[in-house]
Amino acid sequence: MSMLTPPGMGGKYRITGDTYPRMRRPRRRRRILLAASAAVVVLGAAGWGTLQLVDVFSGDGGKQTTAGKQTDCKPAPRATGAPAAALPKPAQITVNVYNATPRGGLAKTTADELKKRGFTIGKVGNAPAAYDKKVPGSGLLLGAPSATKGAFPVLGTQLRGATTKTDTRGTADIDLIIGTAFKNLDPKATADAALTALTKPAAAPAGKC
Repeated sequence: MSMLTPPGMGGKYRITGDTYPRMRRPRRRRRILLAASAAVVVLGAAGWGTLQLVDVFSGDGGKQTTAGKQTDCKPAPRATGAPAAALPKPAQITVNVYNATPRGGLAKTTADELKKRGFTIGKVGNAPAAYDKKVPGSGLLLGAPSATKGAFPVLGTQLRGATTKTDTRGTADIDLIIGTAFKNLDPKATADAALTALTKPAAAPAGKC
């Protein structure tokens, strides 16, 4: 009997030879398990790395998809305001200058200055009785309803604070009735700047991003 045969066993249970039976799992199965575990780790790391790259290129909260380009930018609105062609030039406006104050000579000196600034001068004299000494401000612009979108704004650049009023006349001329608070027309440089700003549409603001 071999030394490897347990006591009391023999016959077909007899073990011969001088080595023990192999009790370990086959190496091939262990290699398969190790390969599967390694694949899971590699896939997990790849997924995490992909998420990090997406965060880097997406920018702040995903709003920026590439450098310098944002997805929530809004186009700039178009310029507003009446085009310059809608307003008449000073030479196209006939102004009647009337003095409604107790001071003499204001109508003529004011008319002469307006003429130097390019306006066409019509009648010059004292204000009608309906307005004589009854215009408390610096002046009153009086004309047809069509003047509110043309002649009034242009002539108004020469005298800040002047009020406007329409009547039933059928002509295109307008009246400048000098009020009791009148001192002088605005300085020419100030009036020219106001006229330039009036005849040019406002620049469109930049788009928001």
